[in-house]
Parts: sequence; C-alpha cells; structure tokens
Amino acid sequence: MQSILWYPYTQMKLVGHLPKMVAGDGVMMHLEDGRSLIDGISSWWSVIHGYNHPALNAALTEQAGKFSHVMLGGMTHGPALDLAAALVRITPEGLNHVFFSDSGSVGVEVALKMAIQYWKNKGVSGKNRMVSLKNGYHGDTFKAMEVSDDSDFTRSFSDVLHRGFFLQIPEGGFDASAEIVQPAIDRLQELLAEHHQQIAAFIVEPIVQCAGGFRIYSPLYLQAARSLCSKYNVLLVFDEVATGFGRTGRLFAAEHAAVVPDIMILGKALTAGYMGHAATLATTEVYNSFLGDGYEKALMHGPTFMGNALACQIALRSIRLIEEDHYLEKVQRINEVIRDQFAEIRGEWVVEKRVIGAIGAIELADASLLNGFKVSAMEAGVWLRPIGNVLYLMPPYIIDERQLLAILSVMKKWIMGR
Repeated sequence: MQSILWYPYTQMKLVGHLPKMVAGDGVMMHLEDGRSLIDGISSWWSVIHGYNHPALNAALTEQAGKFSHVMLGGMTHGPALDLAAALVRITPEGLNHVFFSDSGSVGVEVALKMAIQYWKNKGVSGKNRMVSLKNGYHGDTFKAMEVSDDSDFTRSFSDVLHRGFFLQIPEGGFDASAEIVQPAIDRLQELLAEHHQQIAAFIVEPIVQCAGGFRIYSPLYLQAARSLCSKYNVLLVFDEVATGFGRTGRLFAAEHAAVVPDIMILGKALTAGYMGHAATLATTEVYNSFLGDGYEKALMHGPTFMGNALACQIALRSIRLIEEDHYLEKVQRINEVIRDQFAEIRGEWVVEKRVIGAIGAIELADASLLNGFKVSAMEAGVWLRPIGNVLYLMPPYIIDERQLLAILSVMKKWIMGR
C-alpha cells in the first residue's frame, strides 16, 4: 500500500508500520497503541524542555490571542524585536544583528549569502568559495549541501553541487594537546594562504559535528581558525543549529573557545521544538557592508515566516526557562551520568565513546551491529534512533536521573549483550 505522507530520509518502499504519537508530556512520548517511550533524542535535538511544557504553552496561547503572524516586509512587531535583542544579549559579544528565517537549513543559506555578498559589497571580487569540514552537516537545501560532506544526505545531488574546500577536524577530541591539534591548523593555514582570494568563508559546527557522527574536536582549533580567518580576510561562520542553547555544556559552543565568529546560525532548540524558526546573527562589520542608498547592497532574502510572532514568543520564554531554572546545571548533571555509565560499556565492536554536555555517542565498528536496535529499544520503553554506525543520546534537559539511566541501560544492554 502506498503512503500518502512522504517521510524524511526514508526508502518509502520499505517504510512499513510506524509508531504513531498521540500525546506527550515531559520526556514521555505517548503512542496510539498505548505504549509510552522516554525520548532520548529530543525529537532531533530540539525539544529541550520536553513536551507540553506549561510555560511554553502559555506563551503560545497568549500570543495567538493577539496575532499569530505578520510579515516583516515593511512591518515589524514586538516579539521579533524582543527576541532579536535577547539573542544579541546571550550570544558572544559582537554579534549585534539578527536575521530570522524558518529553519536551520535556511539559516545556513542566509549565512552563506551574507558571506558572499559581504565581499561583493566591499568591492572585492572572486571571493565566493567556502571552506568546511569533512563529516560536517549543515542542512538539506542546496547551498547548505555544498558545504556539507558528501554522504547519504547529499549523494543524489553530487553532480550539481558546486563544492568548495574540505578539511579534516583535528584528532584527539576536546582535550587534545596543542601538538596534536597543530597539523590540522597547519592544513587550514596552507589552504587559506593559497586560496584566500577565492574564499568567502570558513563554516564549521563548533566543537562537535552532530549528524556527521558526533565527532568532537578541540577549542584550540577554533581559536586558530579565528586568527587565521582574520589574517587572510575570510569570514568565520559558526553553525550552532545543533550545538546552541546549552547542548555542549555552554550556552553556545563558541564559548568553549572564547572566540566570536563573524556569523552564527541558530535553530532547533531556539523554539524548543514547538515550531520551525532560525536566526542568523552577524557582527556590525558584516551588517554595515549591506548599508547603502539602494537595493544593490541590501540582503535580498525574505522568508515569509521569518520572525513569526508565535515562534518568537516561544523562543523568548524558552530563554527565560534556561536562565531562571539553571539549565546549564541540568546539562552538567546529565553529562556526569552519561560519563559514569559510558565508563561501564565495553565490547569488541566499540570503536570510540564520545561525550560532551548533554550528548553521548558510541561509535561501533559497523552499522549492521545496530540492526533491530530501534525496535528493541521501543520494547524497553525508550525512543532512540541511531545514525549510521553511531548509537547516541541527546535527551531533553528536564530528564530525571531515573529516566536517563533507563535510556543508558538500553544502550548498555544492546552493546554488551551481543
């Protein structure tokens, strides 16, 4: 029987029966068949406050009683202005200007358009190529795919993608020594020295590459990247769609390196999973290059639902929850539990265990070792969805220790029971 609904990243011929969620509260997903599952991945890393949160529900309802949306073309409104101000306040100092869009992928498109047009507006020609990292993922729209590594996400379109340059992340993980990180820095310097006249920007997922396998690298690399990009007149872009709002243990991953990018992209947890929304922030230097007496220098981009009032109010309330309820302390506790439990997980198939903030990932020798895992986890009352040969968890920050241990127990039993 053919499906009316076309699902993402799915061979529809093989889709079979899918579980159907009918309600949610806290970290629990309640299914039509009566089962309830602990959400171990925050619905693709966005539902940081869990489901059906009363404060977020109230923010949504209150704004809906006023107006749900008005275009930002020739009009403005309070929620968009307030959220822009809040994002400038909480992000690294210097990111003073906010452009809204409706998804992380579009936020990346906006960032790349900003980077290319920045140089044109400055009167510099030929700077239109990008540098990015192997195994990186920046979204599914075309320019975002061009800076993402060749993978299942992009392979079908490889013949039409105009790719830039790709570099390996440093070895050694977060705590790698300067000596271990230096070869990757040297490769970046060599590339920029040779090709900087063609390169508009260097885009990275700071500290941890999520969809590309949860690879973690040293803040020393980002510090060097900041210095080298400034030296060679290349913009530095941080894609914090997945890492933003506390996921790595800091409010933003950039803080681990204490550097400020020229452009930063936010999404996913921005609106706590309630609806799609994204933000692309830029420094005043970037913003000022778009100022002029006509459209020639203006940023010609305008998603219909950018600055949606409902999304903005939810994002504002979400930021208040993060700050008032000390969410970074919650993330730290999640991190401690993951580390403790991962220390007990052993097996000849385990390639590497990676943990940062509220992210835990175990890379196995082959993706086939995870065949049947999702069904087994559901039978144990847990919702986890491996990526390739990596079994991971990124739970909502409100999860309690009992629920977190239940998720980790499912992972441990699968790996050590083989």
